[in-house]
Amino acid sequence: MVGVTIASWSSVDRSTCRHCGAHVTDRFRRVFGDDRVRAHRCSDCDSYRRLSRGSAAGVDVGIPDPETSSGRHGGEATA
Repeated sequence: MVGVTIASWSSVDRSTCRHCGAHVTDRFRRVFGDDRVRAHRCSDCDSYRRLSRGSAAGVDVGIPDPETSSGRHGGEATA
């Protein structure tokens, strides 16, 4: 009989941002992600200011979202 090896880790790909689908590194997910090492937001879709306060872990933060607030995330405000 041939032995079958079953991986002890999930087969779900966690190397992508759950919000925008961009690649995120293992380190980013460990530092900024949630308790299941998943990134809900990343530097491609959110600001460092928000990420460092928990948005990458799925926490609602009081800083305006760059996707919904003009002039955030390095962009110019529109008049």
